Amino acid sequence: MTPRVREILTWYGAENPGVLTSLARILNHGRIGGSGKMVILPVDQGFEHGPARSFAKNPNGYDPSYHFNLAIESGCNAYAAPLGFIEACARDYAGDIPLILKINNSDTLMDVKDNPISAVTSSVEDALRLGCVGIGFTIYPGSGERKQMYEEIAVASRQAKKAGLAVVIWSYARGKDISKEGETAIDVIAYSAHIAAQLGANIIKVKPPSSHIEQSEAKKVYQAQGIKVETMAERSKHVVDSCFNGRRIVIFSGGASKSTEEILEESRGLAQGGAFGSIMGRNAFQRSKKEAIKLIQDVMDIYVGR
Repeated sequence: MTPRVREILTWYGAENPGVLTSLARILNHGRIGGSGKMVILPVDQGFEHGPARSFAKNPNGYDPSYHFNLAIESGCNAYAAPLGFIEACARDYAGDIPLILKINNSDTLMDVKDNPISAVTSSVEDALRLGCVGIGFTIYPGSGERKQMYEEIAVASRQAKKAGLAVVIWSYARGKDISKEGETAIDVIAYSAHIAAQLGANIIKVKPPSSHIEQSEAKKVYQAQGIKVETMAERSKHVVDSCFNGRRIVIFSGGASKSTEEILEESRGLAQGGAFGSIMGRNAFQRSKKEAIKLIQDVMDIYVGR
């Protein structure tokens, strides 16, 4: 246990020893274990976007074991996926890498942009049965269905923490009153991250923010208070500050496919602003394994200052 990990665990003083142990397992595992930073491989895209859109670029990705191996060989802190992918391989890779069970998911077979909501697809009991260290859950602040999602994660979070599991919240603002550009606006991302923190998330996942400010009332405050949002470093710092003054772990998604240099440049900005790491799926597993491992490890090196 490093001093930095011990410091981070003190931020979660209300949690029981089981949750703290689960967080420590994630923070201490892998190539950058002990640094206080993390890179997680998430593979829920097959459920969310469909198998062809997710895996046709690298057909090895149709095989659940490929992703377990990629996460392990690249030295990730954890691997996150829905029930099916984890259930398919949990026995074969038991103890090799911390697992996070994504317990709600959605699909793109129906357009629900005004009122997006994910279905609960597995449970805390499944996470325990499969040896996971945590659960993952998506919320859509701004959706007309947010009340149901907030109440669902309140119940699931209580169950998970009672069982000693960490809670990871994917917080993606969407809805009829949020523009497409607004989904990654700095004020919206910071607000979404703060909502996840208020819902009790141990680890918060949001998208990298743009400099756009979506809400007119928020824009007045940003201008009046001189909140700097021009660079990615400034924006990521603001998001981290919005999560209890940096006392919650905030990690950023890789998002849509990008070039290697775009990913690395974005990671540099996030790291400079104090981000705790990245959770990168498509930008990793859609590349060949050799390319993916190098990319993931290059991102890790950025976060730990190598």
